[in-house]
Amino acid sequence: MAVAEVGQLRTLAIVGQGGAGKTQLAEAMLFTGGAISRLGRPDDGSAVMDFEPEELSRHASISSSFHHLNWNRNELIIADTPGYSAFLNDTFNVMRAVDALVFVVSPGADMKVEAEKIWALANDLGLARIAFVSRLDRDRTSFEAALNDLEKNLQARAVVLTLPIGKEAEFRGVIDVLSMKAIVLVEGSDKPRQEELSGELKAQAEQARAKLCDAVAETDDSLLEKYLEQGELDAKELREGLRRATVEGKLVPVLCGSGVRNVGVAQLLDAVVDFLPSPADRGPWKCVNALNGEPTQRRPDPDEPFSALVFKTVVDPFAGRLSIFRVVSGKLSSDSTVLNSTRQIKERIGQILRLEAKKQSPTQSCTAGEIVAVAKLKETYTGDTLCDEKAPVILPAPPKPNPVISFALRPKSKADEERASVALQKLVEEDPALETHRDPQTHDIILAGAGQLHIEVAVEKLKRKFNVEVELQAPKVPYKETIKARAEAQGKYKRQTGGRGQYGDCWLRIEPLPRGKGFEFVDAIVGGVIPRQFIPSVEKGVRNTLAEGFLAGYEIVDIKVTVFDGSYHVVDSSDIAFQIAASLGLKAALEKAKPVLLEPIMSLEVACPEENMGDVIGDLNARRGKVLGVDRRGSNQIIKALVPMAEILRYASELRSLTSGRGTFEAQFSHYEEVPAPIAERIIKEAKEAREASGAGRRAHV
Repeated sequence: MAVAEVGQLRTLAIVGQGGAGKTQLAEAMLFTGGAISRLGRPDDGSAVMDFEPEELSRHASISSSFHHLNWNRNELIIADTPGYSAFLNDTFNVMRAVDALVFVVSPGADMKVEAEKIWALANDLGLARIAFVSRLDRDRTSFEAALNDLEKNLQARAVVLTLPIGKEAEFRGVIDVLSMKAIVLVEGSDKPRQEELSGELKAQAEQARAKLCDAVAETDDSLLEKYLEQGELDAKELREGLRRATVEGKLVPVLCGSGVRNVGVAQLLDAVVDFLPSPADRGPWKCVNALNGEPTQRRPDPDEPFSALVFKTVVDPFAGRLSIFRVVSGKLSSDSTVLNSTRQIKERIGQILRLEAKKQSPTQSCTAGEIVAVAKLKETYTGDTLCDEKAPVILPAPPKPNPVISFALRPKSKADEERASVALQKLVEEDPALETHRDPQTHDIILAGAGQLHIEVAVEKLKRKFNVEVELQAPKVPYKETIKARAEAQGKYKRQTGGRGQYGDCWLRIEPLPRGKGFEFVDAIVGGVIPRQFIPSVEKGVRNTLAEGFLAGYEIVDIKVTVFDGSYHVVDSSDIAFQIAASLGLKAALEKAKPVLLEPIMSLEVACPEENMGDVIGDLNARRGKVLGVDRRGSNQIIKALVPMAEILRYASELRSLTSGRGTFEAQFSHYEEVPAPIAERIIKEAKEAREASGAGRRAHV
């Protein structure tokens, strides 16, 4: 059913660090709202929101899932998102498509860098949020510690709406500060009951309500004036003031409870409806006119021209591609035609689907603010804009993340190798945080992603979805070669076999270029000693030899090659003869030009707790790293360093071990540097042995 009023819609994502209890809370919200008939649990595989086999085996969300429920005549569209660093790109994409967040805080764990990244992006996007402290029925949990994390590590202006009754095993309910009621567990039931407050619980509620009134009054001058005069705010003023402050990001309401025991969840749903914004409250979306590139905007209004952002793609080998999109403006009906303005193609919309975890239900139309899906769009991918072809706009696409780790894939059979390329491209369509290519130097199939776990899950999906089996191997480092000195040499190729022969002769001068300049070819021939038609042949021979390498088979870069002399034969000179001559001349010059190996250097940013900083820095130094500095970000230390790529191919798992799972890192290519001589000798020796073994293998096969 389409949403009747945009103002009665809430589109929100449940976010937080891994292990905070997001999926369990989503299950409890759906159960309380009547969308599902029984309360599932991720720990035993009964949760509807975790349904991928890779999620069930790990008891963790690795991909966002969506559902909807009705609460107090409002429609809530809920996205349950991953919290582990390897899958955060999916969470970030969802955050760009929703209007608000429920930020889940784990009261028994330190605030991790993933939570800080999510919070920082929410600030950048201007998303209103409610915090929910879950799992208070577990050992070693503290509501006060969780509240302190929000205020200290995330600089949240937190206001408490519910308080826990009891701690850990004694936890038995929550105090609703707004209604001044107790919500307590009922033995043997998954539905708590409401009770009147008395004694100490009432005193706690009154103290929390006074603090709430203070905070709300401070966000509005008119409320503050009345509060100072009368000393209180009535229930209506308090709720309206809290809603404004939450929508504007001035305050963060904090609730608590237990998703497993379904306590505090109804109060959370009330808060979502009462205090989080509808699409209409978010205001217009910025975009550009697809015809002239001028900035424009689209209001979340059903009467505006249709526009939507595709923010997620799911690829199924049997059902095809499922495009999930946020309707930004206007309405869309099934069996209609829209424009993909990003690619300037028309797409036929078949059946519009409402998402219900792993299932979908058909609907005839959708309107501004909704998240829906359409199957089998031909050329639409994540980040594309769908819109009315009479009023085309392009919405800002989610940024593409940089991979931090890569592996070489070795197909287990010839059939796997033939299917691997197509299957990998489909995985990349589904998950833009993945990248795949064939290394032109090593010829390996490379799969890069956000972490080793990310790559391992992708490999599992390859087998499950596309029946492609591969083995993961550490990729060959893309070393390069260059020279350190200037040199000249002649390359002469002369062959007579009876009849027309082959003749090419050229003199080459090679010089080193500044790092990163690549390759430069200069034609300095005068007097026609080499005819014009053979100069491109010389350049081609040079380029082919540079690609083959000289020391260890890696591409030669940062080199200037000048052809300045030579000779030719009127009959015997040919394109191939001058290519061979150029190759011979370049190899002869390289012998004299002090060739060296270059290795890629990565710019590394490591986030870790202060107590692990010494171990991490010591480890980076042992990896030939150069530490550039240390900064503080929240509760973490941020170590910036330059480290050779060869030393961090498996760094993700090793950093987890060093920091007990609390450390994360980001890596980007920085530049190339000369490999130290002892290491270069080993690499060259290994490359020579590999070539000899490969040659012996080919000879034996023949």
